[in-house]
Amino acid sequence: MEKVSHFSTIALLIGEPARATMLWKILDGRMHTATELAIAADLSAQNASMHLAKLVKAGLLSVVKRGRLRYYQFANPNVAYVIEAIANLVPKENLMPPDDISNSSRIKYCRTCYDHLAGKVGVAITEKLLSRRIIEVNQRDFVISSSGIKWFDRLEISIPELKESKRVLARQCLDWSEKRPHISGAVGAALANRLFELKWLQRVKNSRIVSITPLGQKKIYDLLGLVV
Repeated sequence: MEKVSHFSTIALLIGEPARATMLWKILDGRMHTATELAIAADLSAQNASMHLAKLVKAGLLSVVKRGRLRYYQFANPNVAYVIEAIANLVPKENLMPPDDISNSSRIKYCRTCYDHLAGKVGVAITEKLLSRRIIEVNQRDFVISSSGIKWFDRLEISIPELKESKRVLARQCLDWSEKRPHISGAVGAALANRLFELKWLQRVKNSRIVSITPLGQKKIYDLLGLVV
């Protein structure tokens, strides 16, 4: 009964409209101030602080202090995974928040889902990794094949090092716009971060949208035979 009670508490916290809006905002993978989250949820600063305090106390958010500012982020990647999973229960046409509607096609094409790639491009990359046996399905997760370890190593991504982290290595994260899984977990985050470092991908300011650079289009095709 204790587990059920705790589950109910978490569900109520996530389900409250203002808090749900703030959690959806944080899904962009960036840290946000209370003011930014208050604006996103159309709340007063006082009300936003009250909601954020509840989310922090429940272990859903953590706070980082930088000078006089306090920045909020997910306490751990599992929170992002839950928020994205819930999004899959919502009809596509009802899911887009107001600030994303004008960029609907772009955010569905390529975006960040917390710290990994999602959208049509994220799913397509995952499917190429599967077809080339770089990764394989193992229940709700992915596993990295022996040839896959060498493939990631060429991108300067060390799978043995990622295995040492406490995070799930490679999880199937169901994409809300494509309704097919993209790769998340430590490997998904490392892959996205590396593609940003190489400038194959670029973040769009104040958005989850990701653009593919001309260099990225060529290199991703060379790497996986994928046209993006």
